Amino acid sequence: MTDAIVPPFETHRVDNQPPPFPTCNLWRDDRVLREAVAREGGAAHAPALDAYGALAGGELYRLGFEANRQRPQLRTHDAQGHRIDTVDFHPAWHRLLEVAKAHGVAGLSWRHTGPGAQVARAALSFLHHQAEAGSSCPLTMTHAAVPVLRREPALAEWAAKAAAPHYDPRDVPVADKPGLLLGMGMTEKQGGSDVRSNTTRATPLAADGEYRLVGHKWFLSAPMADGWLVLAQAPGGLGCFLLPRRLPDGSRNAFRLLRLKDKLGDWANASSEVEFCGAWARRIGEEGRGVATIIEMVMLTRLDCMLAAAAEMRMALAQALHHVRHRAAFGRRLVEQPLMANVLADLALESEASTALALRVAGAVEAASADAGQAAFARLATAVGKFWVCRRAVAAVNEAQECLGGAGYIEESMLPRLYRQAPLNSIWEGSGNVQCLDVLRTLSREPLARQALLGELEPARGAEPAYDAALGGLLRELDGASPPGEADARRITASLAQLLQAAMLLRAGSPAAPAFIAARLGARLPPAYGMLAPGVPFGALLERALPED
Repeated sequence: MTDAIVPPFETHRVDNQPPPFPTCNLWRDDRVLREAVAREGGAAHAPALDAYGALAGGELYRLGFEANRQRPQLRTHDAQGHRIDTVDFHPAWHRLLEVAKAHGVAGLSWRHTGPGAQVARAALSFLHHQAEAGSSCPLTMTHAAVPVLRREPALAEWAAKAAAPHYDPRDVPVADKPGLLLGMGMTEKQGGSDVRSNTTRATPLAADGEYRLVGHKWFLSAPMADGWLVLAQAPGGLGCFLLPRRLPDGSRNAFRLLRLKDKLGDWANASSEVEFCGAWARRIGEEGRGVATIIEMVMLTRLDCMLAAAAEMRMALAQALHHVRHRAAFGRRLVEQPLMANVLADLALESEASTALALRVAGAVEAASADAGQAAFARLATAVGKFWVCRRAVAAVNEAQECLGGAGYIEESMLPRLYRQAPLNSIWEGSGNVQCLDVLRTLSREPLARQALLGELEPARGAEPAYDAALGGLLRELDGASPPGEADARRITASLAQLLQAAMLLRAGSPAAPAFIAARLGARLPPAYGMLAPGVPFGALLERALPED
């Protein structure tokens, strides 16, 4: 009789499952981010960040899943056989960019010249990246290209429209668009990071500053963009050029998109190989000064790599905390189990320290135009943070996946997307070795950078013995009779990164500082999370990271 009332094939009930990740305000939920923005002078922009936090934690979060389900498609020809070289995207992609451009993710720092604009723009990027990482690429490139374009008076319209709060995906000349997107093309297959070995040729035309480019780029970021900053060999040496998609008369420029890269992650975004077949371009800066010209763009994109890695850690932590607060095992919620709480508290420390460092560098970038010391610190700390924060993101996201178990390994969760995305930031815009060698060169050649670094580290002395000991040891090594060599570059950079993070937490009065210093500078534990010492207030750290709903 009992069998008769049981629905056929009913084998289980759905219980002990966390609810979907809730619609939320990513700004309001992130106390650490709010504090960092205020410390670095961006508090006046809090209303704008609050508004974007609601979008990022709501509409944009949902659009991110849609944009990643259908990858971009390259269309080289139209139905009649004409060469068109366009990229088709899911409508969610266009909406993501429309909202981001309208709210200043690519341009707030150039349109608002008052205090805190660079810091606020960095926070906008941090919020956007948590919702959808792939669209951060063209936004970052567009933002970073503006100061380079402003060097060339003939490109004033390009600079203004790159900063404008308008997204226009139409394939039409720039004169017909209210806003535009930009990309970058430096990497060639034979050289990689060694851009001075580039073989793309730039031949001068009769008009001053105009050239024809012939060559191949192994990676062209944002192939859907309206133009690209590229490096090519001119008669006077390597130069930097703006190469537009459309010429002023409306005709297509002479380039061919060969294929879209089949990437590990970054699925919503497109990256391509390209051939320049006598493409028209305008020089920016002098021949032979291409690297020096484009380096300002590279520095800003490297900052965004650091911001992106910190944002991925933050979202991974939020996803893990949501899961463990709603799922039980062995008679208790997961968050109430000491070892799980240890892991999550350790991830919270990593996330807070990474956010603090990334926003501090954004503050230094803001101050750089008026303060040579801050400019020197920004150059050094960008390389330090780019190496370390991007390196730590991969392990942190994976640890967050493990908190969810198998649920963190399936595509209904956001964790697989974050995990695929995490390695990109350590590779893009210069690999770890490039960053670490740059740190050694800067320390040895720029006394002002060394002075600025000490200005960040020395004021934190006296609060934590482990910090004082680690700082003293590193300074003795840097000042020793045999300075560190190239083989030591990663170790030195990692030490600098953790000392900078510790100093920032100490100077901010963060309750996370003692536990961070004990775990990162004192214990010298193996590189795994969840090894915090007894007595660390796990619950308080987790409540600070994300208040329980």
